[in-house]
Amino acid sequence: MNTATKTKNDYYWADDREPHFQRRKEILEKHPEVKKLFGINPRLKYTTVLLVIIQLTVGLYVGQLSWIPFLLVTYFVGATISHALFLAIHEITHYLAFKSKKNNNILAFIANLPIILPYAMSFQKYHAMHHWDQGKEGIDTDIPTELEAKLFRGLLGKILWFFNQILFYAFRPLFVKRIKVDKWQVYNFLFQVTAMAIYLPFAGWNGLLFLVLSLILAGSLHPTSGHFISEHYVFKEGQETYSYYGPLNLITFNVGYHNEHHDFPTIPGSRLPELKKMAPEFYDNLHSYNSWTKVILGFLFRKDITLYSRTKRK
Repeated sequence: MNTATKTKNDYYWADDREPHFQRRKEILEKHPEVKKLFGINPRLKYTTVLLVIIQLTVGLYVGQLSWIPFLLVTYFVGATISHALFLAIHEITHYLAFKSKKNNNILAFIANLPIILPYAMSFQKYHAMHHWDQGKEGIDTDIPTELEAKLFRGLLGKILWFFNQILFYAFRPLFVKRIKVDKWQVYNFLFQVTAMAIYLPFAGWNGLLFLVLSLILAGSLHPTSGHFISEHYVFKEGQETYSYYGPLNLITFNVGYHNEHHDFPTIPGSRLPELKKMAPEFYDNLHSYNSWTKVILGFLFRKDITLYSRTKRK
């Protein structure tokens, strides 16, 4: 539990350290066997490549469908795989596919292919900041800006923001904290541009539309997008991070085990359920969810939940 305080039209402000540092220490002291869970997930590379192949193959042929089947395939197949690839990149960002940084980065390039925009290497840097400086003002770009919170108020405002949240996640870092471009970001850009230049003439405009709509739907109307809200929006005062234990973990690399993930980022998602079983006294008493759809509806319709419902630190 943290000691964050909140006033109307402002964030929760905490003057203590993010909660995962201390809980990690306590778990390791009581359950040193947790260290056995550290390491890579050897199946991650195969799953990632398979998802990329399926998505790009569907993109080649989906244009032959009429509009209704096209939209159904885009939603149920395309958006689902796009979101799974977001979270494959999230796993790879923590170097959980290979032991070497280079091989993880190359796999991230491949996972990035159907998402069109070359974001994997930038995400890697910003996501590291989110972990090590969780909630810190001007560093953690996961938190909506004050301008977002002021503009997108009430039901209609939150709906508009939610439907476009993938764009805010993509462009917010440019306004919060710019980072120096390194060689891996350049390689990511060149790899993506080259691959798209080869792929799109074969897929055509309908194939491009499939990839774009899959990306947009994956970050908005799809139930898996509930994880963006469930992870750190304060639905229960005194708690900063929340886990989800529902069935959609099966297609999202267990990203729902989010307290567990922040406590131990070096444990792959495939083994996070084992962590919870090893140290149940640290997790069973925390507020958690079993439905991302209910989280989305709660975010949209509860008047006490706004874009200010996040914990920040100076």
